[in-house]
This record gives sequence, structure tokens and C-alpha cells, in this order.
Amino acid sequence: MEQEHKRRVRYKGTHPRNYNEKYKEHHPEKYQADVEKIIGRGQTPAGMHISIMVNEILDFLQIQPGQIGLDATLGYGGHTRKMLECLQGQGHMYATDVDPIESKKTRARLEAHGFGPEILTIRRMNFANLDQVAPGEKFDFILADLGVSSMQIDNPDRGFTFKQDGPLDLRLDCSSGITAAERLRELDEEELIAMLIENSDEPYADRIARNIIRIFEQGGTIETTKQLAAVIEASLGFLPAAERKEAVKKSCQRTFQALRIDVNSEFEVLYSFLEKLPDVLKSGGRVAVLTFHSGEDRLVKKAFKQYYRAGIYSEICQDVIRPSAEECYQNPRARSTKMRWAIRA
Repeated sequence: MEQEHKRRVRYKGTHPRNYNEKYKEHHPEKYQADVEKIIGRGQTPAGMHISIMVNEILDFLQIQPGQIGLDATLGYGGHTRKMLECLQGQGHMYATDVDPIESKKTRARLEAHGFGPEILTIRRMNFANLDQVAPGEKFDFILADLGVSSMQIDNPDRGFTFKQDGPLDLRLDCSSGITAAERLRELDEEELIAMLIENSDEPYADRIARNIIRIFEQGGTIETTKQLAAVIEASLGFLPAAERKEAVKKSCQRTFQALRIDVNSEFEVLYSFLEKLPDVLKSGGRVAVLTFHSGEDRLVKKAFKQYYRAGIYSEICQDVIRPSAEECYQNPRARSTKMRWAIRA
């Protein structure tokens, strides 16, 4: 039976006003000319994710046909696809992701490129449980990209961005756990200050926390991304006008980061991953980890050094690897990336 053709939803005016009306953002791969134009301007096309440090990752992992690998953070699937290409149809890739929305899209995207279940197994699970991905199997190579995917950031319904209004959610798995809005109501002022400092080194943590708690004490609510951004902006009202705009932007970024880390237990998840990692790597197996802020990088650096001194890793990255200036220009979201690696003894 011939499938009924459905026209895309029309929007009022000459330009789409909200994310749901922006049809190109939902299927960027269909608009290659637009994508190339946007990337050429040094921007990331909304609705898609540009994989970071692909060449550096592949140079280190040295993937060979027939090997068994794991992409612990599937995301848009860009890294996974490149690693699958290195296997040349031999061996197997596993991938994990907790996001039920994006992992479904990525599975379909990779299958369309010829990477079906015979070469790729995708499990919707947290990478903290990497020992349960393929019980009894040991991996030749593992990649963990700890960044939030651009598709999640660009969709205001997910609550990851303060640039557009949406529910203050911030969960990577929106089907479980509590939202960031709910989490804020659980914390007292001291706990909120500690969270902002520990998770993002926020210099105005005390002022921001005080104003958030004051709103709750007065019977108010903070349910949306714009409401939280407004509180942060008001908290920094004492700064000179010339520097206030940039300071508010950075404090918003840090506050949203701190909340996201807390809501998703990201440090606990990473700690569990690093602890289990040596047990699922083959002798000579390689692991690369991409981090995006100092807290993550400290955990990775400490774990790799600890296991190296214990003789569990035969070699580790002595100096952090960063993306090239050219890559940072083409993809500004790569600027804070750090890569560390280790080789199993």
C-alpha cells in the first residue's frame, strides 16, 4: 500500500519561531548543502553533532579488522561510524547510551549506512555498567566521549540550554530520575553552594544559591530554563555593566553544567566506569576518554595514574591531547575538549 505523503507543518510568518517548526534541524542529514555552509562559518548545525578529535582517536586506537570494540557513549554515532569503518565488516562493535530519544534515531541512522546488528549491538544502558554490555567479552578498544551531544543541547524540550525557554529538565534519560527543577527544590543553601563549586567552580555560587533559595522561601518556583537564567542574571547585577553580559553567560553555563552533573550523577557514573574499565580490556587493549571540564579530567587522570603505578596499565597519556586550532574554529564546541588514553598491560 502506497504511503500517504505528509506535508511538513507550516509556520506563521517568514521564519520558523520554535524548534519544532525547524524541520531541517530534525533531519539535518537531508540538507547537506545547508550543513556544509553552517560548518564553513564555524558553527554547529542545530539538530546534529560534529564528532570531536576523530583523527586523534583513530590514530591512538589503531583499530584492526576483526577486533571487538565499545563506544561507551553512542550519541549521534559519528565516532561509532568511523570505528565501524575501520573494522571493514569484520569483528563487532558495541555501543551504549541512556538517551531513549537519540539512541533510537542513531540506530536508524547507522543502519541506513549499512551497519546493522550483525556488526553493531546498541544497548540502552549507562556506561557505568560496561561490564554488563557483553558479559564474558573483553574489548580491544574502548572510547568514552563524556560530552553532551549537540542534539540534546539544541532541543529546548530537554532543558540543556538557557538560550531558549523550555522545561528545566537536564536528564540524559528523560524516562527516569528527577528533573533539575525538582532537584533544586530538594537542596538547602549550603548544599546548593557546594554543588555549584564542586561541579563547575562557579565563583558566584553563594549569591546564586541565596537568590534561588529566597525564591522558594517566598513561595515562588523555578520550572523553566529562562527562569533559572533570570535568577542568575539578577544575582550578578552588582557587576559593572561592561562585564556583566559575559559574566552572566558564563555563570549560566556553569550553573546548568553543575545541575546536569548532579541530576545525572555524572561523577559517580564516571568513577564506576574507570573502576571497571581494566577488567573489560584485553591485554594490550586501548581506551580513549574525552572530557569537557576540569572535574571529569581530574578523575580520569587520577584513575589512569593509579592503575599505571599498580602495573594494570602498561602506558598512559602523560600530556593531555587537545583538538587543533582548525578543528576548534570549525566546531567551537570542541574548544574545552581534553583527550587522555591508556593501554592495558
